[in-house]
Amino acid sequence: MTTAVYLASASPRRKELLSQLGIEFEQFSVDADETPLANEQPHALVERLARLKAQTGVALGYTDRPVLGSDTVVVIDNESLGKPRDKNDFITTLKRLSGNTHQVLTAVAFATQTDVLSCVVSTDVTFKTLSDEEINSYWESNEPQDKAGGYGIQGLGGRFVTHIAGSYFSVVGLPLYETEQLLQAFLRR
Repeated sequence: MTTAVYLASASPRRKELLSQLGIEFEQFSVDADETPLANEQPHALVERLARLKAQTGVALGYTDRPVLGSDTVVVIDNESLGKPRDKNDFITTLKRLSGNTHQVLTAVAFATQTDVLSCVVSTDVTFKTLSDEEINSYWESNEPQDKAGGYGIQGLGGRFVTHIAGSYFSVVGLPLYETEQLLQAFLRR
C-alpha cells in the first residue's frame, strides 16, 4: 500500500505500529477533550474520541490526505478505565484487573474534509492474580503512568497477562489488520 496518511497522535507506540503497515505517514499531535459524556458507554466513547482526533487534524489544516485518529480504553464491568491519576488510582485499577478478564477497546478513524469512517476493535485480556508487591514494583517502573488501564502489554505489564482473545496490536494501541482494512474501505468510498 503506497497511500500516505497523517497520524493524529503523539503516541510512539502508534507510530511504530503504523510503520509496520508500510504506509507513508506524517505524525502530529492533537489536543482533544477526552472527558466522557454523561452516560456515555465505553464503545461509544472510544469511537467518538478516535473520530474527534481525526476530525481535529482535518480542522487544523491537514487536508491533502486522510487523517488517522485512534483511541484506546480499558473496560471492566462496563466502566472505562483511563490513565491512572496517581499511585492510589493505579493501585485501585490494578486490583480490579487482578485475576479478572477485562476488555481493551481501540477505535480507529480516518477523516477528510468530506468524510469520516471508523471502527472499534474489542479484545479480551485476562490477568493473573497480582500481589501487592507486584503492583507496587510495577508502579515504581514508571511504565504504567501514561497507559490506559495502568499497564502496557508490550512492556513489563505483559507479564501479568495469562490469556488474550482478539487483537494483540489493538491492546498496544493500533490494530494492524483492522486499520489497513478500514483505510482500504475509506479510499474506496
